Amino acid sequence: MTFRLHGYWRSSSTWRVRIGLHWKGIPFEHRPVNLLAGEQRREEHLARSPMGHVPLLEVEEGGRTLHLAQSMAILEWLEERVPSPPLLPADPDGRARVRRLAEHVNSSIQPFQNAVTLAWIRERLPGQEREWAAHWIARGLAALEAEASRGVGRFSHGDAVTLADLYLVPQLHGGRRFGVDLSRFPRLLAIEAACRELPAFRLSEPEAQPDAPPPGSR
Repeated sequence: MTFRLHGYWRSSSTWRVRIGLHWKGIPFEHRPVNLLAGEQRREEHLARSPMGHVPLLEVEEGGRTLHLAQSMAILEWLEERVPSPPLLPADPDGRARVRRLAEHVNSSIQPFQNAVTLAWIRERLPGQEREWAAHWIARGLAALEAEASRGVGRFSHGDAVTLADLYLVPQLHGGRRFGVDLSRFPRLLAIEAACRELPAFRLSEPEAQPDAPPPGSR
């Protein structure tokens, strides 16, 4: 199989998929899509992803090309096709908890920091979009801290990396971008530190991507 990941260096959704690919040891090509330049709306990208989203994972196998969108769908597909090393626990209860943690980030936090959401807020409450996003991110992380603190182990669910960790690490980065005081979430920060010891997480960080701008221009 040949894998091409179309995405943006600072997109948290793309970041999740990068971690998953590196975690499973899957070589892939980077295909940058500059969201700030509007490349997600170009005809060639829309042909692959009609909704104009990133990430878009393009998979060539056996003479066919598969286009996968939405980070959760992509990562679940990877888990089914390349089950080792796993991103979901073996037991149904554990899988449900991990999906719950990941989905909390995916649908209860991350949408509040989306560029299209912030643009809508900016038009109606000029200058308040960052404060608005920070409020909802902090509220979502507080709930995640409470739930994650019920678990034991180095990661979000025990001592093995799971899907939940792939969603947590990019979201904490998002919190920092919007000025959220993360010291309120010691359990989440401890999980992040454990994750960042692993090569798959370090290789996936935004600043390590080929389309990341020079430090002085970020």
